[in-house]
Parts: sequence; structure tokens; C-alpha cells
Amino acid sequence: MSKKLFSLLIAFAFVQFIFTSCNDILNTDDEEEQQEETKTPDNEETIAEAEANNGTIHDDPTDYIWNSSDLIQVLLNGTSVSENSEKVTVEGQTITIISAGSYSFSGSLNNGQIVVNTKDEALVRLILNGVEITSSNSAPINIKSASKVIVYLEENTNNTLADGSSYIYDDTENEEPNATIFSKSNLTLFGKGTLTVNANFNDAINSKDGIIISGGTYTLKATDDGIRGKDYLIVKSGTFDVVTGGDGFKSDNDEDETEGYINIDDGTFTIAAKGDAIDAETDLMITTGDFNLTSGGGSSGSISATASAKGLKAGVNIIVDGGTFDIKSADDAIHSNETIAINGGNFVLDSKDDGVHADYDLTIYDGDIDIKKSYEGLESANDNITINKGTIHLVSSDDGINISGGGDSMGGPPGQMGGSATSGNYFLYINGGYTFVNASGDGLDANGSIVMTGGTVIVNGPTNNGNGALDYDGTFKLTGGFLVAAGSSGMAQAPGTSSTQYIVAAVFSSAKQAGTLVNIQSSDGKEMLTFKPEKTFQSLVFSSANLTKGTSYNFNLGGSSTGTVNDGLFSDGVYNSGSKYASFTISGVVTVVR
Repeated sequence: MSKKLFSLLIAFAFVQFIFTSCNDILNTDDEEEQQEETKTPDNEETIAEAEANNGTIHDDPTDYIWNSSDLIQVLLNGTSVSENSEKVTVEGQTITIISAGSYSFSGSLNNGQIVVNTKDEALVRLILNGVEITSSNSAPINIKSASKVIVYLEENTNNTLADGSSYIYDDTENEEPNATIFSKSNLTLFGKGTLTVNANFNDAINSKDGIIISGGTYTLKATDDGIRGKDYLIVKSGTFDVVTGGDGFKSDNDEDETEGYINIDDGTFTIAAKGDAIDAETDLMITTGDFNLTSGGGSSGSISATASAKGLKAGVNIIVDGGTFDIKSADDAIHSNETIAINGGNFVLDSKDDGVHADYDLTIYDGDIDIKKSYEGLESANDNITINKGTIHLVSSDDGINISGGGDSMGGPPGQMGGSATSGNYFLYINGGYTFVNASGDGLDANGSIVMTGGTVIVNGPTNNGNGALDYDGTFKLTGGFLVAAGSSGMAQAPGTSSTQYIVAAVFSSAKQAGTLVNIQSSDGKEMLTFKPEKTFQSLVFSSANLTKGTSYNFNLGGSSTGTVNDGLFSDGVYNSGSKYASFTISGVVTVVR
């Protein structure tokens, strides 16, 4: 930012500036006209609401019911096929289903395939009852034409499909088929059996319409994508172990705004993808599940400036209701080109780029978010961030929480600052929850304004004077909550005078060592704060509802505490042996301690 560059240019004069103009360094100027808003916790953005904006799906309860006496048995004998139905034709090792019905397959087939090519309005069921099918130059299961197709994995069976590294296309213009299971129709996979797919040519499972998965255990290894539904990919349940050279799960219809979405109700997902782990062209909706995702080799991986290797990715909205997420990514761990709503869940994120990035609104309604490593922890490139509830811990090599900072949407490559920062009528709202920030850049960075009405915020900010623990261009209105922010002094700011809760702001003449206790207590010994910053610091901002006007306080440095420490904050203990740095009396909203 330009003001950071300016700060570096005048760094040689900054110590003198501390003593002559503390109020300017601890910038509390919010007198200029700017719209201020208070955003209270509103209703969560729901998956049901998002689903209403998406297209209809092909699911029907009758799809999962059939009469076993109606099954057409097909026995695979290595290089031959045994069947007895006019609905099936066999040519060499190619089995073609020409009429709707339910077909049960068992045995092995070497260099063969199952082809579905029907004109019926009714569905086709393919029941895999312990099969092993290989095809050297095409899809082992090739669905050319059908109303819709159900693939059922018989309980307690193991089924394996594998293809070769090159295909002879049926449709050379569209290069189809191009997956081990390829479908030009709506496709459903379900059951309690297992399916192993070795996709040596391209995708493991690909439908040019929609895919629904309900149950089953899947081990997929694909040269390109793992599971790809063009119109949608819906997972109701299942266990997935996926390794891909492209994306793990993908839905990519970019021609219809009601399509191209992924909806995950539940399941267990282990995905290691060279590209994105889960990628929706429009909405990504997750109700619950257990997710272990690695993209691009994780946070130590290396990708090109044009590549995408995100954990969760959506072109429009990401809505997460719950689940457990362990995401390691060479790109953003969670990314949306529009909005993100986290209603709950437990997240452990390890990212080479941003932890959670939305191009527009990012709202955290609840959840436990632990960002172990990131470039920027939480970022909205062009709109607001709202924290209503939950627990957040984040570590960032640049800004901890950043609004309207440009970021990915401004064209910067992953892992680097992208574009120039902009200032506008954008807000960081903190209404509740617990937020801990350890940032090498700005702790809270608003290229706009900050409104804090509640919650706990702890910031271990930067050590260099080109950044600040708090950094805002507009206003910072604090009306409630608990705030402590320690960092460098060259860019130090405090909440503004429009705040209604009292604030203490200190800038020291010299930097204090990491771990030096800061203690604030009233003259009668009532403790307000005992805090141990994790890094070297030369400024500190503190606000609590317990600070009162007209009361005298002692500001102490060093010493020790018998209390329990959590994220540097001590509680339920006795502070002793420190040195009094200053005494002060609160007379206004912001009290500067020299």
C-alpha cells in the first residue's frame, strides 16, 4: 500500500515523531464522513436456499428399487460372455445393452467393455456383483444413450475397472468417451460394495449430465479428474480415496447458471489432487462429512501462475454447514469467486496462499477454524468480512484478516501480493466469537472500515514498521468486546473516537522483547489485562468493557503471573514483580499512554 511505502521512507524520523505526535501515530481519526454500519448476527445462509436456485436433479426413490426376479444375468468369462436375453448383444468382448432393464454382471472381462445404447424412456440398472473389467483403448463402461443409468455396487463385493493410456474415440469431434466410466446420460452410483477405478487415460468417472452418489466405497486413481459431473455432482454418502493428476471432484457446466454445482450431504473424503480437490463452477454446498484434502502438493507444493490448486473452490457461492476439514493446499485452501458462508464445522488449513478467500462477502456464522499457515488468513477481495461466532486461530505471512485488498481476483499469482489495494465502503464486522491472529503483515487490514460490537480479538501483529497490528483506511468503531493488539509502531492505529467503549493505546520509545508481559490494573489493584505478546512489539492497543471513565490505572511491563495462559492472555492469577511504565486516567474514548 502506498502509505506503507511512505512510512518506510520516513522511518529515520519516526522515533522523534512518537514523542511529538502520539495521537497521529495511533491514528484514531474517524471524523471524516463515511457510512458506518453495524451488522448483527443474522440468519445463516442455508444450503436449502442455495439448492432452490439450482436446477432439478434426476433422483427418484423408485430408482433404488427393483425385483430380483427381473434381473438379467450376464456372466463375464475372461475373453467370453454368457447371457441369454434379447436386450443384450455381444460382439467379441463388447456387451451392448439395447433396452431398459436391470442387468447383473459378475466375473472378469479382459479388454472388453459394457456399452449402454438405448432409446427407452425407462432407466437402465447396471448391477456390479464382483466384476473386473479392463479395456485397452476405450471406456470399460460406456453409456452412449439412455434416459438415465444406475450403477449399483452389490454389498460385500469388490469391483475393478481399468483402461489403457490411449483411446479410440467413438466421437472424434468431441473426443468421447474420455473416462473409465463415461456417460452421456444422468448417472447414479450407489450400494454397499466397493469400486476401484484405475483411469490411465483421463477421468475416472465422467457424466455429461449429472452424477448422484449414494453409498459405496471408491478408490479412484485418475490421470486427470476423479469424478466429474457436468451439470451437477451430488454426494449423499460414501467413502472416497481419490488420487488425480487434475481435479478431485468437479462440476463444470458454465453455460447455465442453475447448473455446475456440487452438493455434499455426508461422506468420508481423502483426495490428493494436482489441481483443485473439489471444484464447482457455480455453488459448492457441504452439509457435513470428513474431508482430508491435498491440492497441488500441499503448502510446500509449487504451481504455475495460471494453475489452480485449491482445496474447496466455487465460482459463485460456498456454503458449509458442518464437517471436519483438513486441507493442505498450494493455492487458497477455501476459495470462492463470489461469496463464502461458514455456518459451522472444524477446519485445519495449511495453505501456501490464502486460508479462506472470497472475492466478495465472507461470513463466518460459527465453526472452529485453525489456519496453521497462509499468505493471508481471511480475505475478501472486494467486499465485507463478517465474524458472528466461532473460534478462529490464524497464522499469516502477510495480512491476517484483509478486506478489499485485491488478492487473487486482481491477478496476482498464488503466494504473492496481487494487484494494488483499494479503499472503499467495505467493512470488517466483528460481532462475536474468538479470533486470534498472528500476522507478519497487518493483523486486521481494512481497506475500508472496521466495526466491532462483541467477541474477543487478540492480535500479534508485525515487527516491521511498514505494517500495523490494526490498519484501516476509513473508520474503526468499537462498541463492545475485548481487543488486544500488539505490534510495530510505524503504522500503529487504534479504534476511533466514534467508539463507545474505552480504549487504551500505547507506543513505546523502544521495542519490547517477545514474551514481555503487559499488565494493566486499576489503582486499587483490579486487573484489566495481563498479556504476553508472541513477538517483538512497540505498540499495544487494549479495549474492554471493564475500563471505566475517571478511573486511574497503572501500565506495567515485565514481571510474571501465576494465572492460566491461553494465546498469551493470563486469567485467574496474580501478577507481580513488574515495573510500572506509566499511570493514566481515562478521560475520553481513546487514552494514549506515552
